[in-house]
Amino acid sequence: MDGALTGIRVIELGEGISAAFAAKLFADYDAEVIKVELPRSPCASDPTETHDAGNVAQPADVSRLGDVTRSWGPFPGDVPDPEKSGAFFFLNTNKRGLALDFTCDKGRELLLRLIAEADVLIENFSPRQMREWKLDWATLEKINPKLVMISITPFGQTGPYADWKGYDLNAFHLSATGTRYCGVPDQAPLEHGTFSAEFFGAYCAVTWGLAAVIGRDLVAQDDAENEKSGGGQHIDVSCAETVAALFVGAQNIGGYAQDGKSGTRTGVGMPLAAPATIIPCQDGYVWMMALETGQWHGLVRAMGNPDWAQLDLFDDMFERAQNSDMIYAFLYEWAAAHTKQEIMDLCQANGCPTTAVFTVAEAGEHPHLRERNYLREIAHAALGTVRTFGAPVHLTACPGGATAPAPLFGEHNAEILGVRLGLSVAEQSTLRSVGVIA
Repeated sequence: MDGALTGIRVIELGEGISAAFAAKLFADYDAEVIKVELPRSPCASDPTETHDAGNVAQPADVSRLGDVTRSWGPFPGDVPDPEKSGAFFFLNTNKRGLALDFTCDKGRELLLRLIAEADVLIENFSPRQMREWKLDWATLEKINPKLVMISITPFGQTGPYADWKGYDLNAFHLSATGTRYCGVPDQAPLEHGTFSAEFFGAYCAVTWGLAAVIGRDLVAQDDAENEKSGGGQHIDVSCAETVAALFVGAQNIGGYAQDGKSGTRTGVGMPLAAPATIIPCQDGYVWMMALETGQWHGLVRAMGNPDWAQLDLFDDMFERAQNSDMIYAFLYEWAAAHTKQEIMDLCQANGCPTTAVFTVAEAGEHPHLRERNYLREIAHAALGTVRTFGAPVHLTACPGGATAPAPLFGEHNAEILGVRLGLSVAEQSTLRSVGVIA
């Protein structure tokens, strides 16, 4: 069965998370994605350079090949191997891999031939770097007027920070998201989870990149009789602006612009209403939330209708907040006698939206995710059988998701260069001997 995006050709140039994840979302629904990796990453050119691995700056490995995520892991047995990185595997399923030095003239010529017949180019290098490589939009639109080029960077293609070096957390904190949401109110802000800005940036990039492809094709159909065709477009995605809109949003930035006020960090839970917080239980924690009157009554029923919870004033969530010390003391006592699954089942059965706080190990075995075919097993030449995620959005006619493993380094060189570009075996051998391909 064809996927939703069958027939769309995508070229991916990038390092790390954002470009790879955006391209993966295309590949999840059967777009043809060619991931182009430099034989030696530009991050490895300077032994003092650092890169952001899981929000922790680490020294670059000057001997490392390909995408930086090949060096991040996690690795089986904690033994580094560029073909066994869990991060690389997750980000690159369903793609073809080409190891090509497009920084030299011959390699760039081959890359431009691929771009000339592509629908989409996804990249996350700095604007300055793309200009130096002569792979910027002004150059590429002349080669392929129908190209949709998606550029995902921390700060965008324009403005005073456009050419600054930055990573996920630079974009995250520029947006004020850290100040607004992460940490206890009277203490320092905290960093957020791993690569939030880049993952959200990738989602936005794919949404509007696909819209540009569809819009281009619709215009081409409408103007066919006039011998016109829909043109390409450059999609400029700033990860900082993405999280500013999604995490901070009009409630805060707009509110401050209007009356000089904005929300502040609250730590764990909601201070103005109760119960709404994380509560310890017999085997971990639950997220307890019962704000509406009906939800509160459901929680009371789940607890066996204790006498202390019968006061009429507790029907109001703000009154419960005023008495939260007493309420939480009783809830802690009740929760301590139950497992998180028992609490979740009891509360959900009584109309109270309480959820167990699952660990990564528990989520990886969770029957709900398996039932939805979100947890999948895929065979890989170096890793063996690997568990990974399916598609985050299910389509009824063509569900999508990972079906093929991430490529080995340069795994599809012969297929792409030989079949797609028509290079002979001898020509490929010559290119390999001078380091243009790996």
